[in-house]
Amino acid sequence: MPDLINLSAAVLAFSLVMYVLLDGTDLGVGMLFAWFPAGQDRHHLAATILPVWDANETWLVLLAGGLLALFPAAYAQLLTGLYLPLFTMLLALIARAVALEYRSQASTRTQRRLDVLFIISSALVSFLQGALAGTILSGTTTGSAFSWLTPFTVLSGIATVAAYLLAGCCWIHWRLRGDVAERCRLLATLFLVLMMVLVIGLCLLLPSRFLQAWEQPIGKVLLLLVAILIVAVPLLLRAERLILPLLAVLLLLISLSGLALLAIYPWLIPEVLSLEEAAALPATQYFVLVGLGVMIPLTLFYNSWAFWVLRGKMK
Repeated sequence: MPDLINLSAAVLAFSLVMYVLLDGTDLGVGMLFAWFPAGQDRHHLAATILPVWDANETWLVLLAGGLLALFPAAYAQLLTGLYLPLFTMLLALIARAVALEYRSQASTRTQRRLDVLFIISSALVSFLQGALAGTILSGTTTGSAFSWLTPFTVLSGIATVAAYLLAGCCWIHWRLRGDVAERCRLLATLFLVLMMVLVIGLCLLLPSRFLQAWEQPIGKVLLLLVAILIVAVPLLLRAERLILPLLAVLLLLISLSGLALLAIYPWLIPEVLSLEEAAALPATQYFVLVGLGVMIPLTLFYNSWAFWVLRGKMK
């Protein structure tokens, strides 16, 4: 039974990390609209994510559905205590999709309004995802409608915004040419520094979680990898292989996500609900895992095929 529960948790963790990597990059590009007011620049930014953004969000659907089926008690607890940020995030995701899909067909005036909506919704989704992660890390998932809003969760939300902006900058640096790509290269260093300062602040605000991750052997490996990548990313931004900074940043996000997951294991909500307490019946887990065993490879194949077709610089 513990092995089955750990496998279920690993599948959900994989879906979560894939979502952070793929849609986090898209959200970063959306927020970068604020740094590029020219209509042509924004058109080029949008064109880099239009063919892939909806497929990237498939991982969020798999995560939400898998959590409901595999750990229903956690789903109920989170939805009861965090309904306000969760539903706000979903509404912002809808608004972001509308703004991105219709901006190219709108008049110039309407397009500017949709761009503002796209920036705000992308930033709101990014902040709320970070704040929700901070809420789970701190274990403050119950209380009033605004109990989740604490200094730790606000800092976690801003750190997530910086992380997604960093990934978005490296994506644009790889996909586009000219002044837009060069400005993104310079912005990437700024967002890297900001993200790491905020992450250090989070560790100081909640040292118990940091120590729990550090005490595990894989946690030490991940922390070493984070330190190496922090130094490597600015250097790789000057390299000729433009995809290398993007790969390094994605690996950095994987490492930080892994540390956050280690910081709460074996809990789903620290000191409140463990994986074993939240798990569904074994028969349910077997059934759902078989389904996910089909869906996850198909989704990976589709994502990989889309990125292969659209690889390289955009003209």
